[in-house]
Amino acid sequence: MDKKVTYHEQTDVENTLRLRDVLKTIPPFCKDFFRAIEPRTTTKTRISYAYDIRIFFQFLLEQNPAFKDWSMDAFNVDVLDQITALDLEEYEEYLKVYQAGDKTETNGERGLKRKMSSLRSFYAYYFKREMIHTNPTVLVDVPKIHQKSIIRLEADEVAMLLDYIEHGGDDLTGQKKVYYEKTKDRDLALVTLLLGTGVRVSECVGLDIEDVDFKNNGIKVTRKGGNEMVVYFGPEVEKALKNYLEVRKNIVPVEGHEHALFYSTQRKRIGVQAVENLVKKYARQVTTTKKITPHKLRSTYGTALYQETGDIYLVADVLGHKDVNTTKKHYAALDDSRRRQAATAVKLRED
Repeated sequence: MDKKVTYHEQTDVENTLRLRDVLKTIPPFCKDFFRAIEPRTTTKTRISYAYDIRIFFQFLLEQNPAFKDWSMDAFNVDVLDQITALDLEEYEEYLKVYQAGDKTETNGERGLKRKMSSLRSFYAYYFKREMIHTNPTVLVDVPKIHQKSIIRLEADEVAMLLDYIEHGGDDLTGQKKVYYEKTKDRDLALVTLLLGTGVRVSECVGLDIEDVDFKNNGIKVTRKGGNEMVVYFGPEVEKALKNYLEVRKNIVPVEGHEHALFYSTQRKRIGVQAVENLVKKYARQVTTTKKITPHKLRSTYGTALYQETGDIYLVADVLGHKDVNTTKKHYAALDDSRRRQAATAVKLRED
């Protein structure tokens, strides 16, 4: 009997092949760096690093006069010692808007920070191994991220969203009605699961049927970094999932997708983009002022959990944040209303 290949194993194989292709397009000496970080990073992270490093070398070829007659495979590790902090500041400025083929690429604060952080890690590897003598990346400030307020659904909006998914087909006709009826139970189960557990959309689409345990009402998710964790769900999620599984029994999946929990209309494992599209579609019926994505449903769950428990460590654990400071950064603003209660909680003199 063939061993079951999980979604994450399959994704790792695909990402490894993609990474090999990207590595062919950057200087050969870079392979040492990617080999070194392999044990402590995911394939997805390494692909991001590879794209970021490639942009850096493309910048040198296109923008730096010292390398205008060079080719990508002419770069060796010694070139890193020729780069100054000023060069890196110019690179940071370049990243804000640049041409990639016939496309114009832009980076905001987060994109800039990630690309500069990738370069820092790259330089740190060669500097630590004494293959280069300078590390100008430590002299350049990493862009500051300005925190935005959390966009989330209020309790009444959550109820309206779920009601719409369940009963919104009443006003539809023709092909739209047929499509709605075909996907209603799946969509309700998906959105209820996202709202009721706070799992990431990537974790949700990666779920296999075997990852659902109704005996303990838990799902086994693979978190960032590859760690597995059981996340528990309540009766509303249980009901929505069981209703969907009755529908799922009648779906004959495409070969290789037999284990997927959620299927697309093509009878394959549903993808991240499809979930993002269906969340946006339904959310538009509930609110036009908030741009609701699966991640905003995660924020909605995190906010509700924190408001109910006041336990930031529990919220961090359930959401799968490695560092509780990440959670605090996102949900600290919610403390303000609790702090306001302190103003009237203590009486200094009796009336």
